[in-house]
Amino acid sequence: MNLFFRRFPQVAALFLATLSTATAAGPTNAFFPFCIDWHDSKKRGFEEQAKMLKELGYEGVGHIWLDKVDERLKTLNDSGLKLFQITMKVDLAANPPYDARFKDVLALVKGRGLQFCLLVSGAKPSDPSADPRGVEILRAMSDLARDSGSQLLLYPHVNDWIERIEDSIRVAEKVNRPNVGVMFNVCHWLRVDQQRDYKRLLKQAMPRLWAVSINGADEFDDKPGWNRYIQPLGKGDFDIAALLRTLRELGYTKPVGLQCYGITGDTREHLAQSMDAWRKMDLDAQPKKTNLTK
Repeated sequence: MNLFFRRFPQVAALFLATLSTATAAGPTNAFFPFCIDWHDSKKRGFEEQAKMLKELGYEGVGHIWLDKVDERLKTLNDSGLKLFQITMKVDLAANPPYDARFKDVLALVKGRGLQFCLLVSGAKPSDPSADPRGVEILRAMSDLARDSGSQLLLYPHVNDWIERIEDSIRVAEKVNRPNVGVMFNVCHWLRVDQQRDYKRLLKQAMPRLWAVSINGADEFDDKPGWNRYIQPLGKGDFDIAALLRTLRELGYTKPVGLQCYGITGDTREHLAQSMDAWRKMDLDAQPKKTNLTK
């Protein structure tokens, strides 16, 4: 007993140091790029993309539309990478309102925890009168997706019916299904919202916020197009690092996607630049070390 009490200060110090290190480490979000196919000057195929992503330190990728999903999965599997998301369109005014291949793709991705990012059009932007039709379609899609373990994310996209994060939240709450959530997209939010108070919106979205997309951006741009609202991470004057810190403060631990639409040139170059910026921002966003001995 006397030996224990003589050694107690050392044991206590070791315990506190371990606890401080664990606190400092904090959560790290999965990080992956999407929209990397269209503007790559090297025109890489899926196999080359997977090799490149692995070498650069990305954990996987997002896929656009429902074409060649089987090929994408094979090349990612071969490289030990994950398919995080598939983006697809839903049109409330169309019949059928979404690609009939959705069922087949669900079978391909069963058990992978995939997220389907839904761009929902077919009504005026943010028009709540379309909610009943939207809820009906999304509940049907939710039923189809349930057995696969996949999630449906309402992706705010400029000029679509679901244009704002507020629309995503409103509709997701009305759908009220455990596999239907929302995604916050920096570039589209910057385009449609003149306010820059994202913390209020993120807090409102948190119960169903299962994905966030980021990229380098300027805080304001009056010109059309995406040249200033979608840049490699680390570029532009909008403080993405502060946004990440806010997400961590709110307890967000879900995936973070890197929006690459419209970025031209060699994709490897801007992905390498964005990864360097992400590692610095990710470290900066970790909870600060707490000195528990004071």
